[in-house]
Amino acid sequence: MAFLTNDKLVIVGAAGMIGSNMVQSALMMGLTNDICLYDVFPPTGVAEEMLQSGFDNVKITSTTDAAEAFTGAKYIISSGGAPRKEGMTREDLLKGNCEIARGLGENIKKYCPDVKHVVIIFNPADLTGLVTLLYSGLKPSQVTTLAALDTTRLQSALAKKFGVMQSEITGCATYGGHGEQMAVFGSHVEIAGRKLTDIIGTDEFPAEEWEQMKKDVTQGGAAIIKLRGRSSFQSPSYLSVEMIRSAMGGEKFRFPVGTYAHDDKYNHIMMAMDTTLDENGASYKVPQGLPEENAKLDASYAHLCKMRDELVTLDIVPPIEKWSEINPNL
Repeated sequence: MAFLTNDKLVIVGAAGMIGSNMVQSALMMGLTNDICLYDVFPPTGVAEEMLQSGFDNVKITSTTDAAEAFTGAKYIISSGGAPRKEGMTREDLLKGNCEIARGLGENIKKYCPDVKHVVIIFNPADLTGLVTLLYSGLKPSQVTTLAALDTTRLQSALAKKFGVMQSEITGCATYGGHGEQMAVFGSHVEIAGRKLTDIIGTDEFPAEEWEQMKKDVTQGGAAIIKLRGRSSFQSPSYLSVEMIRSAMGGEKFRFPVGTYAHDDKYNHIMMAMDTTLDENGASYKVPQGLPEENAKLDASYAHLCKMRDELVTLDIVPPIEKWSEINPNL
């Protein structure tokens, strides 16, 4: 098998369902011949299963030691936080998982400051990604968070509604925070070449049905928990590996990612924007939609700012004006 790179990829949280699926996806996609499985719970069993799957010419290591895992790492994907359970929102995980994110950032700065790209997917991802970026000392373009799952939920819902392939649903995007406060943009969507805005409000797709679909998309994670008895693991695993593949120089990522916003309107926050993710890292433009969509994005940003400010109160991060003392890139 020809590999995309020979650089070391570390999967954090590899003993869990998301992490173990990420390992398998990365191996099947031929990303690299050097994969390290790291977790506070021994990921030995996952490593053994991967070895027994017959993947050739790949160095698969597993460890519970941070120094061993992160030393020499060039790419990292982390699902290493507490999972969301039924009845919980992503925000319920704020304190504990952001403390984990701080430790991750500190390990990156200590053991692999020359890492090329880090993908964060454990919830609330916008905040855990922000904390990781702050304490890692990395550039904003080098740390991204999984936000695509909301867009793919919208895409799949529309495909089911109109009986077409998901590839025939174009222009789908959700922006802002990854959660119930996200902004669902439908103004750029086309259904097999037809503008969604021309269909909404007709007998084919009443406005009330569109409003319900948007609500269902924002609560898609909770729906999976009810269907499967546990939080999503296959979809976030695959999409996050696609993200790191793009950062390794593979195909550009197809969907929005969470990135550090630093502009006149949105600042000192991690949220899904109109992004490009490739070997140069992440870059973004501020999304532009209908007035009500832009307003929803503003509201999502305000919600994220409240959670960010709560991290200051919890003493997980210092006040914003001191961030540059920890990470000069911010």
